[in-house]
Amino acid sequence: MLRKVETITTKTTIKNVDGTSNTKEVKTITTQYEKIAKTLFNYPTVRRDDQVDILHGVEIKDPCVVPIYRHLEDPDAPETKQFVEDQGKLFQDFIKSKGGDVRTKLEARFTEMFNYERYGLPFKKGDNYYYFHNSGLQPQSVLYTQKTVDGESSVFFDPNTLSQDGTVSLSRYSFSESGKFFAYAVSVSGSDWVKIHVREVGADKDLEEKPLEWMKFGGIEWTHDEKGFFYNRYPAPSVSLDKAGTETNVNKNQAVYYHRVGTDQSEDIAVYKDSEHPDFGFVTTVSDCGRYVIVGAWKGTHPESLFYYADLEKQFGGNSVLGVPEFTTIVGERTGAYDWIANEGTVFYFVTSDGAPNKHVVKYDVAQPELGFSVVIPEVETAIFYHKVVANNKLVLVYMQDVKHVMRVHDLTTGEYLHNIDLPTGSIIKGVSGSKNKTEFFYNFGSFISPGITRRFDFANGQDTLFKETIVPGFDSSIFEVKQVFYPSADGTKIPMYIFHKKGLEMNGENPAFQYAYGGFNFSVLPSFSVAWLTFAEKFNGVVAIVNIRGGGEYGQAWHDAGRLFNKQNCSTDFQYASRYLISEKYTKPAKLAINGGSNGGLLIGTVLNQAPELYGLGIADVGVHDLLRFHKFTIGHAWTSDFGNPDVKEDFENILKISPLHNVDSSKAYPAVLIVTGDHDNRVVPLHSLKLGATMQYELNNNAKPIMMRINTKAGHGAGKSIQQTIEELSDKYTYLSITLDAPYFD
Repeated sequence: MLRKVETITTKTTIKNVDGTSNTKEVKTITTQYEKIAKTLFNYPTVRRDDQVDILHGVEIKDPCVVPIYRHLEDPDAPETKQFVEDQGKLFQDFIKSKGGDVRTKLEARFTEMFNYERYGLPFKKGDNYYYFHNSGLQPQSVLYTQKTVDGESSVFFDPNTLSQDGTVSLSRYSFSESGKFFAYAVSVSGSDWVKIHVREVGADKDLEEKPLEWMKFGGIEWTHDEKGFFYNRYPAPSVSLDKAGTETNVNKNQAVYYHRVGTDQSEDIAVYKDSEHPDFGFVTTVSDCGRYVIVGAWKGTHPESLFYYADLEKQFGGNSVLGVPEFTTIVGERTGAYDWIANEGTVFYFVTSDGAPNKHVVKYDVAQPELGFSVVIPEVETAIFYHKVVANNKLVLVYMQDVKHVMRVHDLTTGEYLHNIDLPTGSIIKGVSGSKNKTEFFYNFGSFISPGITRRFDFANGQDTLFKETIVPGFDSSIFEVKQVFYPSADGTKIPMYIFHKKGLEMNGENPAFQYAYGGFNFSVLPSFSVAWLTFAEKFNGVVAIVNIRGGGEYGQAWHDAGRLFNKQNCSTDFQYASRYLISEKYTKPAKLAINGGSNGGLLIGTVLNQAPELYGLGIADVGVHDLLRFHKFTIGHAWTSDFGNPDVKEDFENILKISPLHNVDSSKAYPAVLIVTGDHDNRVVPLHSLKLGATMQYELNNNAKPIMMRINTKAGHGAGKSIQQTIEELSDKYTYLSITLDAPYFD
């Protein structure tokens, strides 16, 4: 280390895990950080706490080793706001002074590339078809309607009218059974909090004076009498509505409510809650026949679920809710994930991982519960990814096979295989829409170099026809080459990775490369059309690598289990071995390799940078979970113990302490350039994770040769709901920083 060190002794208050405290003398090391930092990158100064935590007998950590910026957990504190402002100025000044005209070129190119018509997946409700459409640069996509599948369309609902800057988005929506009513939930600045509005189809004003508040993480399900709907909400946090989205209060005790249209929210009925399990969240479904209400209970993001049902006809004489429904248990033990498919009378069908890591289809007769579950469609060697029942008894199953999709049709009641629906080689299904009482369904597929094709399959005549094909003006997919490789990780496990770049690009070890992964929560990273990745490949002569590391759902529950809890290190190891593969095969070299991930993937980047900084030229961590010792104390963080473990449990604590980005910054190592990105309204992975890691890295690595900087998005959350303009600005900034730090020129 080049910094001058001075030691002083102070008295410090120590808080123990049991809530008690004591005082001891602590030797605090002070340095000439400010002088050295300003000589290099002029990092903003920020106060350091002198608090030390003792967790399970471990001092976390002496502030002379890793300072605790606990005060940055308060988003409303003046010094936090000043810190955010200073970091924003530092970053903008850096890219403007070092980036030349690259920023201008990137913004123009991204604007050009995003300016193409985008179509959402169509669906039919009542007599009308609906789909989302964006003409190109509209901040938010617009919901359109048309009477027939090939008829003339018109605007049904335009979220762009809800705000001047496009930062108010349509988060979720639901039509009543006949299509008469439309309930929609609105998010402000990307917050997970939404407000539910209700209007009659064809009207331009809401039916009710006030929207429903404090909904988060749930759907909207109408009863078939169309008098109301089910929704999820949490107790109101201790913040004013104008600050909703920036608070850090823990979200627990979610409940399912029933709202009768035209009444005040205070009259809503709490139909299901579990006070003994405050961590539980719920998903509610009304059966296609309207008779049953099905509630699935999930403990955070744990893969196992419970299921209950209520018989509205038996209790209320129809399909109305006239009081609190009585629920009966279907699945009472958390032995696997269960997803509702449909019912035929009293027989309920589910897709489940219980006893089948790749999932199978089972049935359960609520009239004969003593029979239990029986298998309808057995598990196969590939995992079930999507399911949809159409045309009464046609069960469409989409399977994942080596990160590519296969679509098969079965008879729901007998399980008999009927036929496949052919897809272009290597295609990925982006969504399926349809209903049990319609003969048609729509599916959309795409790839890294195809923005998407939507087709309509009609079981009435077996015809598979084109509905919409997305065309990007001026984009030539033929200039790119895409391939999939399987490389060995440290333990020999074969990990799939997609690689694409321009055809004819010489593999001489000098190309800039961009490596991305997620690796958590059973979520699969699938081939998708990315304006950012394609621009990097085209304009920087770059190599893009998308890695399907363990922890995701690419190979079913077993693949997820291999990358969570005490196997979490596998994620980082798999990612590092992907980097080594790219380097050894001459796709790139460490100084030219940028890595990126978001949320759990942001954690991945933070961990990898601490463990193997020598492999990289740049790390970009988006909205990451960086404090693995306190993540469970904020908003919905407690739900993630399924993958990370519980810091309050000694064994889990000891495991995650080794990979927590905030607690493993190593000042003895030379780090690549770093960019930490967050959003001021991210109330899922709250910004304090990024702020504390940024402050820690800038302090500990103050003499690092490469910059460590932050970009804090304003009026933005975890990612959803961003306007196109916000996206273009963020990408232009990120890739300008990449161009500077990787010394990667932009080619016109």
